[in-house]
Amino acid sequence: MKITILGSLGNISKPLAEQLIATGYDVTIVSSSAEKATAIEALGAIPAIGEVEDVAFLTKVFSGADAVYTMVPPNFTTTEWKKYIADTGRGYAEAIKKAGVKNVVNLSSIGAHLPDGVGPVSGIHFVELALNELDGVNVLHLRPAYFYTNFYHSVEMIKNAGIIGGNYGADANLVMVHPDDIAETAAKALDELKFEGKLHLYIVGSEHTDAEVANIIGGAIGKPGLPWVEFKDEDVVNAMTGNGTSLDVARNYAEMGNAIRTGIMFEDYYGSKSVARGKISLEAFAKELAKSF
Repeated sequence: MKITILGSLGNISKPLAEQLIATGYDVTIVSSSAEKATAIEALGAIPAIGEVEDVAFLTKVFSGADAVYTMVPPNFTTTEWKKYIADTGRGYAEAIKKAGVKNVVNLSSIGAHLPDGVGPVSGIHFVELALNELDGVNVLHLRPAYFYTNFYHSVEMIKNAGIIGGNYGADANLVMVHPDDIAETAAKALDELKFEGKLHLYIVGSEHTDAEVANIIGGAIGKPGLPWVEFKDEDVVNAMTGNGTSLDVARNYAEMGNAIRTGIMFEDYYGSKSVARGKISLEAFAKELAKSF
């Protein structure tokens, strides 16, 4: 079986490719960086170098594939992030249709049931819609929770300020998962190809309040009592733009934080029976994070 994977050598796409290659499938990995070609070949995959916005390129790469794994890479400099994500997804749908692909596993996100109010995830909502409009194509949308690995972005804050936080409070509930569990779920779906029609599947590893998150991470890194601090939206925007992201991207992240604070990010998951449980706990990830200290 031939499978094409988007996402280059990212923290989901790489372990996904490794698992599929180990199973014996012919895997093509799409990357925008020619420098990644050698590393892709070293995995035992075929590199396809080009831009995901190029429909003609994707059509060629998708042709002959029994299944494709799609995801929209982040773009931190775009001035219209939701539109960029939605337009890229529409391009994927066009390429899939032209190439005659019949099976798609799409990396979506928890919160993608909402067309607005959840930051960049609102853009992913429209990716789902575009793929759902494809006739005769089986599509499984993976809706993973908040990545544990996002906490790597908090390392310097913890080191320099002795705090961890976001624009949502210590009592807010955070639904989380490890990227390795997402890769394993995607690999199983692509291996079995048992999904039919248009489906979605939540992937969740653990649920904790932010105060509990701070306590678990603090304990693992030798900082017991690490406090969770709630920031204002403008603090998030100013910090991100100061680090080079566009104003639109920063505002989208702040909006996503609002969705976590109010709980709307997770509301559809709470009522869903379509959930895959990850194996990796926050406590296990915290030990992994501790190596950064």
